[in-house]
Amino acid sequence: MVKKFPYKSILVVCSVNTARSRMAEGFLKDFFSRHNLNVVVKSGGISSHARDGMLISMDAKLVMEEIGIKLPDNSASIDLKKHPEFIIDVDLILTLTEKHKTELMKFINVNYKEIFTLKEFAGSSGDIKDPSMKEIEGFRIARDEILDSLLKGLNKYSF
Repeated sequence: MVKKFPYKSILVVCSVNTARSRMAEGFLKDFFSRHNLNVVVKSGGISSHARDGMLISMDAKLVMEEIGIKLPDNSASIDLKKHPEFIIDVDLILTLTEKHKTELMKFINVNYKEIFTLKEFAGSSGDIKDPSMKEIEGFRIARDEILDSLLKGLNKYSF
């Protein structure tokens, strides 16, 4: 049975918030906009090398533009360890890997939150690997895995 989408806000979490989480955030914002749903989507990085203010990867921007989604030019990374309010103020947390999920749970109590890796959200398992240093094709592979996982997860709901 297909059910109504229950979340009003989503946080997508990866390592540094310059590629994978930004691609997922861009896709989700586009998806909800096309379906006229008011769902707030944010993203951030949780790893020890996450920093506020880093620019989004040019390769991430390019591969998203290939499918008609423009990531904002003025976006900068968010270090979730400096901004726990991003974690507290959401209904659903989606991580790119199991490690991100574990790091997040060690950092702050998220037991009361729904938290899944993107693959778990899709009803599967596994991680979406970091495309950094893998040239544009690595970013296409990550983008396609992200979109596939999100679409499979979203298909459980009526839109």
